[in-house]
Amino acid sequence: MSKTFRVYTNPDIIGVELGGAFKQHIAIGVGIGDGLGFGDNARAALITRGIVEMSRLGVAMGAKIETFSGLTGIGDLVVTCTSGHSRNRRAGVLIGKGMSAEEAMYEVGAVVEGYYAAKAAWEMSAAMGIEMPICSEAYKALYEGKDPLEAIKALMGRSGKSEHDTGEETWVTR
Repeated sequence: MSKTFRVYTNPDIIGVELGGAFKQHIAIGVGIGDGLGFGDNARAALITRGIVEMSRLGVAMGAKIETFSGLTGIGDLVVTCTSGHSRNRRAGVLIGKGMSAEEAMYEVGAVVEGYYAAKAAWEMSAAMGIEMPICSEAYKALYEGKDPLEAIKALMGRSGKSEHDTGEETWVTR
């Protein structure tokens, strides 16, 4: 600890590691929305629903849900999705403006972890039957060449449900 740096501990190693990994593809999605010209409300919705998805998969993998409401969850997700320094958000902005994922990663000039995290999270969620629509659409845009605007339309066109429905039946897709 110092006057300018404060540390908090968290014994949930699984949750801390997964929070650090899963935030990356959400940041790409937020960047895509920014690149497409969507506003603050769209960004807030993606961040908020992104933490829900991160929590679903994290809990299924043994993490504690409260970890995702802390610094390694919401805190890290917010900064990664909103900072101009975020490589993942910057890559998303470039994709939203028309570049391919490969072109965007080259332009960023550094590792864009979210590209790889999107695939890993998509594979894990599919194997476990966990509903993660943002992750699924990010995967399709990054790996299958789906038009980002079509990915957004797919997210927006999903059937309605309660925001606070926490029943497992809404999380598991198989």
